[in-house]
Amino acid sequence: MFKKVFFQIHWFLGITAGLILSLMGVTGAIYSYDQQILKWINHDSYVVEVAATPKLTPAQLYLYFNQQQPEIEINSITIASDPSASSTVNIKKEGARRGYNMMVNPYTAEVLPEVKGREFFQFIQRLHRNLTAGEYGAQITGASTLMLIFFVLSGIYLRFPKKHTFKQWFLIKPKLKGRNFIWDLHAVVGTWVIVFYLLFACTGLYWSYDWWRAGMFKVMGVEQPQRSQHNAEENKNKGPDLSNQQVGMILTQTWTGVNANIGREYSSLTLNIPKQYDQKVELTFVDVIAQHERARNQAVYNYQENKFEKFELYEDKKLNEKIMSSMLPVHRGSFFGSTYQFIALLASLAMPLFFVTGWMLYLKRRKQKRLTLAARQSLIGQQIDPNATPWLITYASQTGVAEQLAWRTATSLQEARQPTTVKPIQQLTEQDLQHAQQVLFVVSTYGTGDAPDLASGFNKKLMQQLFDLNHMQYAVLALGSKEYADSYCSFGHAVDTWLKQCKAQSLFELIEVDNANPHDIQRWNQALSVVTKHELHAMNIEKTFDRWTLNHRQALNPNSLGQTAYNIELTATHDMTWHAGDIAEIQPSNSLDEIQAFLVKHQIPAQAVIKSRNQNIEHALWDKNLRVEIQPFSDLEQLLEQLPTLPTREYSIASIPSQQVLRLVVRQHYDEQGQLGLGSGWLTTFAQLKQDIALRIRTNESFHLIDDNRPIICIGNGTGIAGLMSLLQQRNRQNYAENWLIFGERQREHDFFYQETIQAWKNMGTLKRLDLAFSRDQEHRIYVQDLLRNNAEELINWISQGAVIYVCGSIEGMAAGVDQALINILGEAQVDELRQTGRYRRDVY
Repeated sequence: MFKKVFFQIHWFLGITAGLILSLMGVTGAIYSYDQQILKWINHDSYVVEVAATPKLTPAQLYLYFNQQQPEIEINSITIASDPSASSTVNIKKEGARRGYNMMVNPYTAEVLPEVKGREFFQFIQRLHRNLTAGEYGAQITGASTLMLIFFVLSGIYLRFPKKHTFKQWFLIKPKLKGRNFIWDLHAVVGTWVIVFYLLFACTGLYWSYDWWRAGMFKVMGVEQPQRSQHNAEENKNKGPDLSNQQVGMILTQTWTGVNANIGREYSSLTLNIPKQYDQKVELTFVDVIAQHERARNQAVYNYQENKFEKFELYEDKKLNEKIMSSMLPVHRGSFFGSTYQFIALLASLAMPLFFVTGWMLYLKRRKQKRLTLAARQSLIGQQIDPNATPWLITYASQTGVAEQLAWRTATSLQEARQPTTVKPIQQLTEQDLQHAQQVLFVVSTYGTGDAPDLASGFNKKLMQQLFDLNHMQYAVLALGSKEYADSYCSFGHAVDTWLKQCKAQSLFELIEVDNANPHDIQRWNQALSVVTKHELHAMNIEKTFDRWTLNHRQALNPNSLGQTAYNIELTATHDMTWHAGDIAEIQPSNSLDEIQAFLVKHQIPAQAVIKSRNQNIEHALWDKNLRVEIQPFSDLEQLLEQLPTLPTREYSIASIPSQQVLRLVVRQHYDEQGQLGLGSGWLTTFAQLKQDIALRIRTNESFHLIDDNRPIICIGNGTGIAGLMSLLQQRNRQNYAENWLIFGERQREHDFFYQETIQAWKNMGTLKRLDLAFSRDQEHRIYVQDLLRNNAEELINWISQGAVIYVCGSIEGMAAGVDQALINILGEAQVDELRQTGRYRRDVY
């Protein structure tokens, strides 16, 4: 009950104060680097050309401005030791409590350009502290900061796990989906930033409430300054005003004496202009290497006696005194060093994440409650027919398409009240086959007719035996690509043949699916409708393409013996994410020249409009296959019905999201007529830079990177470097250095793709081993599989340490050769075990 109450308070305060805290987090992050940003965008105000003459002294600057601008009142003058740094003259200005800093040339006293951006950062500061609403706003931000402390503490209490592990507390679990992932993101990132948010809140309240500030001084054991008494004492002892000549003389004596007696180097020194003749001048100076921007040393110099009466070094203060005299640096993080400050910046910027994810969790919870209530109130419930024979649906998938279709099939059957169980084929046992009465096989063909990697165990063990399956009825949905005519759907046909040999009864003939063609999938759906005697809902593989921009295209291998390969870089206007090892699926388009040639050939006006679609014919043909035979047509609708959509093309992604670019490696291919391939031609030649590209990211779990620091062995050739680059980029970000890259191409001089990056990884230790096979650089051709055999002992050693093997590139030659080399070195049994345990992963084509 106590935890439930805490939860209710946590989310209620979160959805009320979360927006304010998000705004405070973002503005605080911006303001934390105000000085660095101002100096960066105002170079002409802070940096001057070094002159041969010495810098003007404070006295010279003071007298100069009293002569040139007698109306201004100078508060202090700052001189920097850096010859190229400008001097600062602080003058009194109405509404500015600390005056206005005027940047001047230290050699000529010329007033430098006004610092741009000051007003912006002043606005950001007001927005951060009081929402620009004065005292009323300060009360809102103060209350929200108190709530932040409650959020942190209650959040830890609410997420306290039953099982305490580092992974449970601190690692995001990307495999989680939907609400579970959102909650994990909210909780784990929240744990990361606990220390930062507590420090932000405790120090931020210093400016919000007098009682909090007084309590901080008391807890820290530091006497709180009494500003009012100091000012009263100053007014009581005030003497007659000084003339300009007197001030100039005092500044000259002080400047000379201080530099002679200070006994240490400084980066800048500030003299406060004396207001009365008391033989003393207050000054501050900053060490050459200061702990932070507010680490100022303070002194009082007696210019008559030529000595310091007060000399307080910041470094000599106790830690508690440093903290209480440097609250702003502590609050923004610079007190603890530049690294901490940058991490604190990231923590501040993460504040909106908790507001957004918190709201998402709240809305999902409300939606679930509404659905639950509706289900309880509904008289119609979806129930499973207790008399129906259960269906076992098994799938063999390499890239996820077969798995998706298996689950879609299960959903359609369940909607028809049919009991279903879904199981990956690698988990299928002899007992499952002996007990199942109705089995649906949804299986892909991989490579040159092979079973998917995870299905190889089923293929080599169960399919090599003959069982009595006379009791079983089955159907096979075989996935493949007609582009590989010799091996089209061959594993599906092998499963069908084996089941017939085991005397299993087919419900209907095997159905082939070409590249997830929706018409083929509907034939499967209709066949199931017939055998179940239920009208099943239509199913298909939904493909929604996003718009990406082609930003960069560069040949990677000029003058190569092989076809040109290109580095392709795309960006999206919206946030996109993917995992190392994922696939980019491209919807190719026709070039404008090809569309116009097609229109001329068929005597169609370029501006003709398809009335039913209200669409120009040129636009309608962008993704249609214009190379098919056309039958006579009476209107444009009949023409379009004859034109199939161009098949998509898939490419391994060579980058990771944090690089803010999606990178592909695309080699040009030509057909028998000498025409560029659909995908390679579109990406490397026909699409123009800055043009939109239709692209969708498809998850490729079978090639995803392991989430720990075990060694990995990356093997590939040619454009297969793409998938390996994404894996190594991610490992580099994670500082995991147990990486071995084996890469092959034709010639080192022309075909060493991404050579600079790979060599840099080798030099910096990201790659522990790098082995290269350039087949045409010597008379006897060497390939990556040869390198494996030459380093057999090292391979065995890495495998014994738990290494995971990743292979990316051409299935013909390379992948088959690597597979055979691994079998020769490790034995077929161990290679099969590596496959089944996810330690041998392939992305081959």
